[in-house]
Amino acid sequence: MSNKPITGKKIGLALGSGSARGWAHIGVIEALGQLGIKPHYIAGTSMGALVGAFYAAGKLGALKNLSLTLDWKQIVSFLDVVLPKAGLIDGQKITDFIRSNVGDIKIEDLEIPLGCVATDLSTAGEVVILSGDMIEAVRSSISLPGIFTPVSRNGQLLVDGGLVNPVPVSVLKQMGAEYIIAVDLNHDISSRRVIEVPKKEEPQAAPQEADGEDTLWRRLGREISEMQIPLPAQFSKWFTDDNLPSIFEVMMKSLDILEIQVAAARLRLDPPDVLIRPSLGHMRLIEFDRAQEAIDAGYSETMKTLKA
Repeated sequence: MSNKPITGKKIGLALGSGSARGWAHIGVIEALGQLGIKPHYIAGTSMGALVGAFYAAGKLGALKNLSLTLDWKQIVSFLDVVLPKAGLIDGQKITDFIRSNVGDIKIEDLEIPLGCVATDLSTAGEVVILSGDMIEAVRSSISLPGIFTPVSRNGQLLVDGGLVNPVPVSVLKQMGAEYIIAVDLNHDISSRRVIEVPKKEEPQAAPQEADGEDTLWRRLGREISEMQIPLPAQFSKWFTDDNLPSIFEVMMKSLDILEIQVAAARLRLDPPDVLIRPSLGHMRLIEFDRAQEAIDAGYSETMKTLKA
């Protein structure tokens, strides 16, 4: 399609949830910029809120540079385990990191109006944050239930917005957008293999640090085992039993399935004018070290969709 239909209209950009797949939003935004398309409004859910916030704050380049240098050692360094609270990870290290890169900014002071979508645990309702501390809004939107502790804000207990609105087209309509470009990162997850029962491996003479998400689960297990709190013996099997997927794998896969279903329903109710769907179903939620791949997919799919 050409850019003609959107001339003179207020453009909204809906950046969907998807955890590590959310790096694709950087590529989408770069492609839009090359096509001369600058959104008047941004709505983001989960990782979409994070990327959208950096973009609205004029710091997208800094986020891209970080994403391309991120490895698993850096990823696990952000873990601040607080079990047995309402989540395994407090998220303060991530909050501090974001604040150190963008500073203290209020959403209403951004050049581009931003809406961050979260879920209220008490009411199961959608919460759209349009003002106040931008970092707090992003932290609320990315709080994967069971992984990150919820955020207490204005009497509400907030978790990841992907539970209720993974691709926030409806939010942009409320904000005043007249032409909406949406990015759905989870549409082809079902094409990926289902969770498989891991095979037991022969013990090694010396322990070796694994790459990828296994490193994350090992780090979580190690930190929890070192905490000076009484835990049932069965708890340790969350990390050591090779006959079943870990509890975290089950949680992540469950979130995948939930967001596919919710996104499909919401997009039927509120279809965007343009829907960009990078093929990232092969990428797991926590593979944050695959940023270049995701960015490239977002860029190429945007160019393909808008030039069709």
